[in-house]
Amino acid sequence: MHVHGKGRQFFLAAGSLLGWLAIILQFYLILKNREASIPETIIRYFSFFTVLTNLLAALCFSFLLLGPHSAFGNFFSRTTTLTAITVYMCIVSIIYNLILRFLWKPQGLQRIADELLHVVNPGCFLLFWIMYVSKSALQWKHAFSWLIYPVLYVAFILFRGAFSGFYPYPFSNVRQLGYPHVLLNCTKTILAFFFVSLLFVGIGKGLRRRGTAIRSG
Repeated sequence: MHVHGKGRQFFLAAGSLLGWLAIILQFYLILKNREASIPETIIRYFSFFTVLTNLLAALCFSFLLLGPHSAFGNFFSRTTTLTAITVYMCIVSIIYNLILRFLWKPQGLQRIADELLHVVNPGCFLLFWIMYVSKSALQWKHAFSWLIYPVLYVAFILFRGAFSGFYPYPFSNVRQLGYPHVLLNCTKTILAFFFVSLLFVGIGKGLRRRGTAIRSG
C-alpha cells in the first residue's frame, strides 16, 4: 500500500504540473496572437471545451494532491467525478485527433500546447483512472448525469455565438453551417459523450464482475 500511495502521489504531481503547464502556455499563446480585445480574448479562451476540461482535470489532480480532505478534495475523489472527467478528457482527445488535427498545422510552442491539451493530459488522466480509481460504484444511470456539463457547454457557445459571432469550433459555427447542421453536429457530439460514458460504466461493471468471480473461485 505504501508503494501504491507513493506512486499515486507522484502521478498526481506529474498530472498537475503537465495540466497547469498546458493551460498557462495556451493562455499565453492566445493572448500573444489575439485578434480581439484582451477581455474578449479571455472570454474566447474559456469558451473552448478543451481548455475548460483540461482546467477541470488540473484542478482535480491538484486538490487530490494538496487538499484531499477538503470539500473539493472529497468531491474530486468520488468515483463518479473521476470517471466523468475521464470521459470528458477522452472526448477532447478523440474529437481533436479524428477531426480537428487535420484542419491546421500548429508550430513551435503552439504544437507543444496542442499535444499536451489533446494527447498527453487526456492520456495521463485515463491512465490514472485505470490504475487508481475504484470502479465498483459505477452505475448506468451515471451516464445521464455526466451529460449535464457538455449540454450546458453547447447551450453556452450557441447562445454567446448568436451575439458575439464567435464559435470556438468549426462544427459549431452557425454563421457558416446554419442552425440545422450545427444542431445535428451537437446532437452527434452529445451522443458520443453518452456512448463513451456507457463504455466506461460497462468497463467498471465488467471489472467488478471479474473481481467477484476471482474471489469466489
